[in-house]
Amino acid sequence: MPTLDRAGVQIHYEIAGSGPHVLLIQGVGLIGEGWRPQIDALKDALTLTWFDNRGIGASLGPPGPLTIEDMADDALAVMDHAGASSFHVVGHSMGGVIAQEVALRAPERVRSLSLLCTFARGRDATALTWTMLMLGLRTRIGTRTMRRRAFLEMVLPPDRLASVDPDRTAAEMAPLFGHDLADQPPIVMRQLRAMSRYEAGPRLGTLGSIPTLVVSGELDVIARPSSGRALAAAIPGARYVELAGAAHGVPIYDAAVVNELLRAHLARA
Repeated sequence: MPTLDRAGVQIHYEIAGSGPHVLLIQGVGLIGEGWRPQIDALKDALTLTWFDNRGIGASLGPPGPLTIEDMADDALAVMDHAGASSFHVVGHSMGGVIAQEVALRAPERVRSLSLLCTFARGRDATALTWTMLMLGLRTRIGTRTMRRRAFLEMVLPPDRLASVDPDRTAAEMAPLFGHDLADQPPIVMRQLRAMSRYEAGPRLGTLGSIPTLVVSGELDVIARPSSGRALAAAIPGARYVELAGAAHGVPIYDAAVVNELLRAHLARA
């Protein structure tokens, strides 16, 4: 379990597998272990590196403002520390935003991009629609059981949620998030503010040399398909895939579909 120390920040990361290097970057409120459904399925053919973003899990960061650029620098420093001069990058949600900045900062090192349930403009996800306002409030008020249920409604599609035991599902997901789903780590609000200030904008047009896959879920209430389509359109040559009936947590609850998309994309790249 290596730890990288840089400028007052300690980043905990892990490596598993063999083959081409792949950097996995997680989103708001998740630790790197959130990639476990991908790690277990892909480590037979790939060298996977995942980490806890600064200020969450085992990674420490200073108080004060947080930026996407800081977290992209952390990601690049992890790969330096791991001895990977070039690598594929996979990011989910805010991790996909960080992945974009990694590619913009070091395009010569990035062999491919896989951007899952994400967006080019952070405020697309942080804007307070009525649906998100109500869901967000319900994840913070009421009993612990009620808060877990509200969180599951944000990341699972309705048909999936209706077919599972919500208490058991929340307990199974807790190790992937690094916390009980009834709780929100203190860093979450800082991560959301950092994301809301970020916009890759026209710079994405410079990434045409990097094979890019953009995946959206049809029913994602956080990273809406319109944001995914706009992101794919901004990167020359990007391939866009919209998963019917899928929600924001699709890499966890329907990992087989996402893993097959990743395998095919990385093989082509």
